[in-house]
Amino acid sequence: MAVDPFDALNLAQRAAATHGRVVGRAVEAGPLLVIAGAGTGKTATLAHRVAHLVLSGVDPGRILLLTFSRRAAQEMTRRVERIGSGLGAGPVRLPWAGTFHAMGNRLLRLHGRSVGLDPAFSVMDRADSADLLDVVRHELGFAGKDKRFPRKDTCLAIYSHRVNTQGSLTNTLQTQWPWCLPYEDDLLRLFRAYVARKQADQVLDYDDLLLYWHGLVTEPALARDMAARFDHVLVDEYQDTNRLQAEILHALRPDGRGLTVVGDDAQSIYSFRAATVENILDFPNRFSPPARVVALEENYRSTQPILDAANALLREAERRHDKSLRAHRLGQARPRLVTVMDDRAQADYVIDSVLASREAGIPLKRQAVLFRSSHHSDLLELELTRRNIPFVKYGGLKFLEAAHVKDLLSVLRWADNPRHQIAAFRALQLLPGMGPGYSARCLEPIAAGRTLHEALATFSAPPAARAYWQIFCLLLERLADPRTPWLGQVEAVRDWYRPHLERLYDAAAVRAGDLEQLTRIAGGYTSREKFLTELALDPPQASGDESGPPLLDEDYLVLSTVHSAKGQEWNDVFVLNVNDGNFPSEFAGASSELIDEERRLLYVAMTRARESLHLVAPLKYYVTQQPKYGDAHVYGARSRFLTAPVLETLECINAGIASAPLLAEPTDASGAAVVVDVAAKLRSFWD
Repeated sequence: MAVDPFDALNLAQRAAATHGRVVGRAVEAGPLLVIAGAGTGKTATLAHRVAHLVLSGVDPGRILLLTFSRRAAQEMTRRVERIGSGLGAGPVRLPWAGTFHAMGNRLLRLHGRSVGLDPAFSVMDRADSADLLDVVRHELGFAGKDKRFPRKDTCLAIYSHRVNTQGSLTNTLQTQWPWCLPYEDDLLRLFRAYVARKQADQVLDYDDLLLYWHGLVTEPALARDMAARFDHVLVDEYQDTNRLQAEILHALRPDGRGLTVVGDDAQSIYSFRAATVENILDFPNRFSPPARVVALEENYRSTQPILDAANALLREAERRHDKSLRAHRLGQARPRLVTVMDDRAQADYVIDSVLASREAGIPLKRQAVLFRSSHHSDLLELELTRRNIPFVKYGGLKFLEAAHVKDLLSVLRWADNPRHQIAAFRALQLLPGMGPGYSARCLEPIAAGRTLHEALATFSAPPAARAYWQIFCLLLERLADPRTPWLGQVEAVRDWYRPHLERLYDAAAVRAGDLEQLTRIAGGYTSREKFLTELALDPPQASGDESGPPLLDEDYLVLSTVHSAKGQEWNDVFVLNVNDGNFPSEFAGASSELIDEERRLLYVAMTRARESLHLVAPLKYYVTQQPKYGDAHVYGARSRFLTAPVLETLECINAGIASAPLLAEPTDASGAAVVVDVAAKLRSFWD
């Protein structure tokens, strides 16, 4: 007898999953907001919601599921398939499940001509976007300014924040990059030229996918046409949406019909990426009548003492959706607030506690050390290495940021879009003797409207490149021919590139392994356009993503920033530097909104713990200098988030701070106390 997978849901989860009324082979449902507290089964609830729609007769091809990572979309699809299989349904395929940017890319290739886009446009990754901005920056002469004009990555961050918040450049600079305010007029010129260059080359950056999609749906007729493709729109992690994304959703579903969003305002911690908590706080009142709100409060991760502390912390927030997490699991140990002398004592406490837990049967990989900023773990990493304790730290160079990987992809991108200047410059300069000047002359015919074949045929290569030029031209012509099958193209470029890889880089054999991995990845795509676009929108991870690689051991400790830890969980969690200046950050004092986000960041850190939570607060922070009169330091102030109600939920202890023993006063031979009149000696200097 088959078991109904919906029986595993609690009452709130079931209410969210089955929201609406089944009418024939459709589900009529008004707008729904699911407030999913940490560890309350958000993913399971959303997957059951999708399964309920499909099992009720809704065509899976008419469901738009938007997530913030490709992995999340894949996991959601797998869960829906398992639920359907458990009820005897056939295989379920969700063709419109993916990230906002991936779905925007697909819709723009269908509707792009309505906004002046060639459906064969190219998508640049972040690195290429920064490089193009740098080219324009140099052309405008901003690189040679007497004062420090922002570098390319800062310029891209400013541009991205401004377009995603839909605010003014002035506001972006004032709130995020105040030191760049003197360059506001120059930045306006830079961004105008950058946009013009992208449009001329028919390339879109990451933000353009949302901007063009937003432009499409602001025209009512086009919005109705696009909205008609879908009966239901579901959004995961709604608290992480920016203003553009929220406006796209409301344009697709102005009355909220068939719209379900899931998220937790208490975990909105990405304002630096232009996400705004206002989207989820204001969602119910965007519709008339207001959207239904279902709060998931039964927590399946943490013990009740940890949740008591997290609930107390969250109650201090100025604006929030009401919820109080309840534990599904037993546990009595209260979270610890541990005061230590300094960062060295902090490292000692963490390592001693981690090793004690390991001896008690908790593997290192089930323990995590979290911190506000990446450099906060520097001393801890040194001590872990000294004690031969393996660890991983999340962050570091992404796979597609490696120079040799970008080299190979540049050839494919140029063949895919001959007007892609950044890809063309990089590909041409792989040849010996082809510097920026020769590369620019080679590309002039393309800018004038000639074909790639004509540009290559009429160019006279420099002497150093002539031995390689004909083979290079033949490769590009073969790749640019639409009759050339996709299968084998990456291998062809890799074989051509091999001698250049050995000439350009050290450790060529190791780098060749990355290119083999890229070849295997390419085998999972049906076309070059899909391969290049997916890599730009959702790049794969590699071992380079983990700095401080673990030793060849059966176990390793996890180190992570709090932002990177979101969505994860561990048995034991240690949070470093829980003092003012870190929680909240010293840069967050300018507004109550930023202070509230910092409170939510600490909340996210605390709710990663299943069994044991340690908030560590050093008394001293040393100043990095060589002081004349001894070690310079400042005292760490208690975090303003540790109010009296929060402290009542914590066990407060001191670690490694002992009072000095009282010493007996020295005496002379007769037993009398020895007294020296130093004051009189000092006065005598001036007699």
